[in-house]
Amino acid sequence: MSDTKMETAAARTLNDNQPVRTYADFNSYSQRGGRLRGIARDAVIQALSIGRNIARTSGWVRFPYYHHVFDDERHGFARQLDYLRKFGEFISLDDVVGLLESGDVIDGRYFCITFDDGFKSCLTNALPILLDQGASAAFFVPTGYIGCDLEMDREKLLGFFDHAPVLMEFLNWEECREMSAAGMTIGSHTVNHARLAEFSEADACRELETSKAIIAENLGQACHHFCTPFGIPGRDYNVERDPGLAMAAGYKSMLTTERGATRRGDSPHRIRRDHTLANWGNHQLRYFLSL
Repeated sequence: MSDTKMETAAARTLNDNQPVRTYADFNSYSQRGGRLRGIARDAVIQALSIGRNIARTSGWVRFPYYHHVFDDERHGFARQLDYLRKFGEFISLDDVVGLLESGDVIDGRYFCITFDDGFKSCLTNALPILLDQGASAAFFVPTGYIGCDLEMDREKLLGFFDHAPVLMEFLNWEECREMSAAGMTIGSHTVNHARLAEFSEADACRELETSKAIIAENLGQACHHFCTPFGIPGRDYNVERDPGLAMAAGYKSMLTTERGATRRGDSPHRIRRDHTLANWGNHQLRYFLSL
């Protein structure tokens, strides 16, 4: 697609007040240089993935995490889950925390699927595929955006991303209850999708405690899990402070965006995860999940 056509698609999405529903449209907000870097990066990773093997070791849990499964990513997401099943079993976040707290040997290879941000595509596209695969997942929601109206809350929604005014549709609380009833975990992603490192201790506590209480009130059950937005240690959250704050607020786990495997003896309050896009080829999974 030419730059002009991509700009037209982006303008049409905003002017028609329609949320982005395909990755092609979402990606049209990226600068041309960023797209070219992505193509080059994929070629490098394809070369680096040769000879790598996800199954070369065991005794771990890996956390592939997503933000969306757009309409044009459904097939890719299903393919990825099929691929992962060849190398390990799917496991719930509650079971991972139970393993870590027990101190028992992690006997095998496991994948725990998680999603950040609470976009509507989690329900419409990801959930049916997860259920078909017999896999559970944890969905971390910023409570201040759940139930936002596309028209009434338009300006707030357009400010969600730092890089561009992208209109995204979020889940509402009825849909979160539907996902919970289907066996999925709903966790906290703060109230305002906030970088905890930018907050005072009191304000960070407020984000943790308020979002936890809102989820419990709307789901009718306790919220046990927290995922820090953006998630890079030392930049987006305070490594020395924030895991302890999450523990004190009553969370059984805190998840980050630091890549790598979770193994016996690791803390459930600094869980590493591997960022994944649903249309990535299997070589991308092979490379990142064997690091």
